[in-house]
Amino acid sequence: MSLKQQVILITGAGGGLGRMAALTLAKAGAHVILLDKNIAKLEAVYDAILAENAPQPIIYPFDLAGANENDYQELADKIAEEYGSLQGLLHLAVEFSSFTPMAQLSTKDWGHTLNVNLNAAFLLTRVLLPVMEKSQHASIVFTSDSSARKSQAYSGAYGVSKIAMEALAKILAEELESGNKIRVNTLVPGAVDSPLRKRAYPAEDKAKLPTMDSLAPAYLYLFSAQSIGVTGQIINAPTFHL
Repeated sequence: MSLKQQVILITGAGGGLGRMAALTLAKAGAHVILLDKNIAKLEAVYDAILAENAPQPIIYPFDLAGANENDYQELADKIAEEYGSLQGLLHLAVEFSSFTPMAQLSTKDWGHTLNVNLNAAFLLTRVLLPVMEKSQHASIVFTSDSSARKSQAYSGAYGVSKIAMEALAKILAEELESGNKIRVNTLVPGAVDSPLRKRAYPAEDKAKLPTMDSLAPAYLYLFSAQSIGVTGQIINAPTFHL
């Protein structure tokens, strides 16, 4: 599933899943734009991609929570100026601190979590839609959580943000479907040995979990021509088969 000539922006690119997805897509030939607020982690992913002789990525330090609308628009304008169009947008940035009862959730934590997990995804998608419309076909992939979708107790702002994000993706998919250009889907990674999983379930035996690399086929499918026409879907990675 070659991704040559495709430009794909990845949020949270310095994180565990972000790094894995960036390497997977870059090795398939994509030009990836690595977006994260942690410059050291971005540089490490950048070096890892070059070590694979993949297309040279672009590092774009960006604080999703602290940026304003002008910052988002400037990002979109720079992508349009550099590449002319955008073929992929992968939302992987996530904010999760701990499982917390609603009664003990601070206003600050509530706002920050929703800002990163939901508001930032909306703003970034909105400003990039005109750039993606210039492509013959483009793919937007959101990332959800199966446990959050069950409205699990103590999932707090993280759970609420993921539930709302799935609705955002579904609404957007329906709005864009008639244009037959931009497909919008949500990937649920499931239980994998990731940094987020370690924070959420520190006592769990991670050796029994699939590695993050097990998600590679799903990412390649969602951004390749094979998924053209597939939109508005929630794809569970543990049961995904080509």
